[in-house]
Amino acid sequence: MSDRWGAVGENAGDSAEDNVGRARGTAGYARAADVLAVQYEEVTFGEVHRDVVSLVPAAPARILDIGAGTGRDAAALAALGHSVVAVEPTAELRGHGQRIHASSAIEWVDDALPTLVLHQCPGRFDAVFATAVWMHLDAGERGRAMARIAALLMPDGRFFVNLRHGPVPDGRHMFDVSAAETVELGAAHGLQTLLSSERPDLHGRDEVRWSSLVLQAKDSRTTLG
Repeated sequence: MSDRWGAVGENAGDSAEDNVGRARGTAGYARAADVLAVQYEEVTFGEVHRDVVSLVPAAPARILDIGAGTGRDAAALAALGHSVVAVEPTAELRGHGQRIHASSAIEWVDDALPTLVLHQCPGRFDAVFATAVWMHLDAGERGRAMARIAALLMPDGRFFVNLRHGPVPDGRHMFDVSAAETVELGAAHGLQTLLSSERPDLHGRDEVRWSSLVLQAKDSRTTLG
């Protein structure tokens, strides 16, 4: 599917200085971090991931949460006994997460897709989460990001991806990404689809809906990039 939404207001809400060295998909998040921190924590991990929670690996597993925001999901996974690395490129959201979930055993990292270097946390993961992240990447970035995620997964490791569909909020860098395209891209990188579902928005926005996908690495032939 084409990126028909395009990049919307890439620098809106943030100064040029604020965006230096920052992933394009984070545009607008720093300025709205205080409001978003409340919104993110209003819903639970179980509510957001209700369709896929049964496919989360049994603890103890090593899990990567990309675009962790305030760490809501990372904290829930850590509470289940998992070792969790939370990646969040927006310093303001990362700060809220470290405050709200200070007692959780989460390793916080400033990094972002599509490169996702993870110098501090080398190795593979049993599961990778990308909740409300994937649609911030353009087509080329999604290709590189999927290759990187496939390389980071253990054999039989699972990629949990959550896609937002609907109007683009002002000041956000976002694209129209379908579940079908994501499934096809995953297959091209050796990931098979275990589950694909859709649900309404948990915040009551009638024009917004969400897709949940779980993709699994087929074998151990992928090598770390």
